[in-house]
Amino acid sequence: MRAVALYGTLGSVVLSALTAAPAGSLDTRTAETRGTAVAASRAGAAGISFGRCAAVEALPPSVECGTVKVPLDYAKPDGRTIELTVSRRRASGPAAERQGAFVFNPGGPGASSMYFPMVSEMPEWKRIARAYDIVGYAPRGVGRSAPLSCQDPADFAKAPTQAPAEPSESYKKERVARAKAYAQGCARDAGPALRHYTSLNNARDLDVLRAALGEKKLTYMGASYGTYFGALYATLFPGHVRRMVFDSAVNPDPDQIWYRNNLDQNLAFERRWADFRAWTAKHDKVYHLGATPGEVLESYERVRARLAHQPAGGKVGPGQLQAAFLKAGYYDDYWAQRATALSEYLRGNPKPLVDQASPQPEAAWDDENGNAVYTAVECNDAPWPTDWKVWDRDNTRIARTAPFETWDNAWMNLPCAYWPAPRQRPVDIRTAEGALPTTLILAAERDAATPYEGALELQRRLEGSVLVTERDAGTHGIGGGANACVNGYLEDYLLHGKTPVRRAACAPHPEPDPVSLERRAVVEPGVVPALPPVV
Repeated sequence: MRAVALYGTLGSVVLSALTAAPAGSLDTRTAETRGTAVAASRAGAAGISFGRCAAVEALPPSVECGTVKVPLDYAKPDGRTIELTVSRRRASGPAAERQGAFVFNPGGPGASSMYFPMVSEMPEWKRIARAYDIVGYAPRGVGRSAPLSCQDPADFAKAPTQAPAEPSESYKKERVARAKAYAQGCARDAGPALRHYTSLNNARDLDVLRAALGEKKLTYMGASYGTYFGALYATLFPGHVRRMVFDSAVNPDPDQIWYRNNLDQNLAFERRWADFRAWTAKHDKVYHLGATPGEVLESYERVRARLAHQPAGGKVGPGQLQAAFLKAGYYDDYWAQRATALSEYLRGNPKPLVDQASPQPEAAWDDENGNAVYTAVECNDAPWPTDWKVWDRDNTRIARTAPFETWDNAWMNLPCAYWPAPRQRPVDIRTAEGALPTTLILAAERDAATPYEGALELQRRLEGSVLVTERDAGTHGIGGGANACVNGYLEDYLLHGKTPVRRAACAPHPEPDPVSLERRAVVEPGVVPALPPVV
């Protein structure tokens, strides 16, 4: 998402409207602020009636579910309301140890944490689950929480697709047309409600959820995008924060939201893609894809070229290949699987690649819903270039040195150039000294999805925050994962409120072990990342 000096002039950016308070002048008497207080008071009185979870959630009996009502428009708390689904597993320890509810958001925008109470059984989370009720929820627009859609899921999941690293002019025109149609689809589906899918409203919803859970102050952990609206929450409601963890932080600088953040991400994914190729080359005796990162790239390009003409299994083209290997940029848990799939394909066995990269029809609805919410929130949140020439120039320049993800990232976000709803001006996230309790930031130094500079910027803006860095590692979302050092800091903070003075560092978690089908050790691992993937 980001690249210094490569954005071009943003003079073509047009603000259709400024529905957020101007940066640096948050007015505590705004209608939205009053509306949030009204909604939180009502939710606190009503609480949440937890009971058996709906079958569609696929949650075990130990997890209970309920709903909380929030205003669609916080300026009109007596107007239309929507229901957010909530899941909970009660603290497993004695009542004397209970510290309240612990709420988690995995990012996106567009991701749900309804599954999150199930982490209570994982060794990395058991001590935290003794002290806290573990709470997940589906944010507005996600899952069964007033779901948003912009396109028929079957059309969204069509495969195979192309993914040219150097798109032709005709291909660009095709993608512009598709972006316009997608934006129009969002407006057609949501109608006037579309403008209310925003990060600010996600932060306000979080305060209503806090009240509904019966908590005077919030204990919260956000990963990826969850750090951004968590930081908005800390800015809007600093007095409502008990403890807050920011895992893999989005750069909150208003000038970065969201166009520049996406450009920067392209460069970071190129670095992480190089890390994967270096690891694969180091294990050439296992994978036979090349003894240097360059040779591994040549192997990848051979596969991509073949798939462009003959999709594997009739469903895996260059677009599906790209999507599968992008996950390796998020999590090194995928490295052995993906290297094996590439190796086996070149040896005449396409099955591992087909298994790993084929679209799953049963996931089509969720995938389209998540993409719709992602698009609506990011397009509503901030100004974007409205002239295709700006996008073309900036992405063409970046793609010369970072071709791996640049154009696919551009196509994903391009509907924002033609967005029909009003844009907001991003809030200037920051807190005054003493206004906010100590917060904890976790970051991997080589994270591609949220480059490390974002964690440094967030620490500068949240007075008294503490940063724990996993050195020379690139997993996206490190809390509760494979690094015992990181988990120790997370536990000390959540259970005891203890943190380092300002910064601390952990050695990287071990690199993945190389495995191959010949050694009968490669299948999909059980749980790939510590928490499900986030965008």
